[in-house]
Amino acid sequence: MPTFEVDGRTYQVDEDGFLENPEIWDENVAKDFASSEGVDDLTEDHWKVIRYIRKYYLEFGIAPMIRKLCKESGFKLNEIYQLFPSGPAKGACKLAGLPKPTGCV
Repeated sequence: MPTFEVDGRTYQVDEDGFLENPEIWDENVAKDFASSEGVDDLTEDHWKVIRYIRKYYLEFGIAPMIRKLCKESGFKLNEIYQLFPSGPAKGACKLAGLPKPTGCV
């Protein structure tokens, strides 16, 4: 099984680098994964998106669709891409500790 290592911490990940065990997620995990997604510093805007995605996932068991994410977070799609250069599905969901989304996020 692949791993992701940063600052002496090792995480089990899938072949796309998503956290294998979403239950171990905390804000430190998001900080550790941030640089792998081209995010140097997690701002309050990043956290707003990450926390929304995480809350939605815990409530419904899936990542929110991109329209819902934009509507509920108040960010336009291009703003999400500015925050997470690899996009909402890959970057934001990965930092939120979700499994790789299968649908239209």
